[in-house]
Amino acid sequence: MPTDTAPAIKPPTPLVEIADPAHRDAVDRMRRIWPEADPTHHIPDVPPTRIPRHVAVIMDGNGRWAQKRGFAREFGHRNGALAVRATLEAAVAIGVEYLTLYSFSSENWRRPANEVDALMRLYLDYMDAERHLLIEKNIRFRQIGRREALPPAAIDALNRTIEATANNTGPMLCLAVNYGSREEILDAIQSIARRVKSGSLDPDEISDDTVTGSLNTAGIPDPDLLIRTAGEQRLSNFLLWQLSYAEIHITQTLWPDFSHEDFFNAIRDFAGRERRFGGLTTEATAEPSSKAP
Repeated sequence: MPTDTAPAIKPPTPLVEIADPAHRDAVDRMRRIWPEADPTHHIPDVPPTRIPRHVAVIMDGNGRWAQKRGFAREFGHRNGALAVRATLEAAVAIGVEYLTLYSFSSENWRRPANEVDALMRLYLDYMDAERHLLIEKNIRFRQIGRREALPPAAIDALNRTIEATANNTGPMLCLAVNYGSREEILDAIQSIARRVKSGSLDPDEISDDTVTGSLNTAGIPDPDLLIRTAGEQRLSNFLLWQLSYAEIHITQTLWPDFSHEDFFNAIRDFAGRERRFGGLTTEATAEPSSKAP
């Protein structure tokens, strides 16, 4: 599991000490969301303008991490929860505004019952243990995925956390629980079809924004960067619509070992990319999306 400590707490770099106006403006924008954001201190080799606004993570390798050590897979999941906190700390420290974590897919119900039960218990434990931290740090919380299949205790813990953080105004932690992108898109299509049937929406007026606004992630900008741990190279039914133009970073690190430095290395990789969005190199930009939610 990660052994590094949280990014050191120190007074943020004064804006007047950031010479480049574009970098200064980027940090100023970050600090309106998180006053302690300080990318120039924590990751000085990356221009603040190239810090992604939204990072999504497929957290993979918990079971392999545990089995390599002779433990049950559940032990890996529990240690993986520690990496969640480490990643959230690293993200907000450098000004990332949205962090979406794939914690339980709709296909994960096919796993052995004891492992599913352990994952649900871990979800409850995480909600109870981290709720005070989310409040203290002004972190907004959101869950995406079909809620109806979750155990009542999980839904109750989810509701308590959403209610407790409802007035927070800082960065957002979004957990994908019982989430599948095809199901999400199907739900969106059905919602749009009902609007057409009722006469409140003209089929010719259906647009990209109509679909985007009907997804679980409505109001959240699309991820700029997707990180997948444990060396796997597939999307696994995660945010298929939203990841259309995201950069992808694959690391061999198993999720419980994922550290602040692993996260920062993914940001460095992203910052060195040319994001063409279907255009040519001369039209490219490595800047994260500035589209407001």
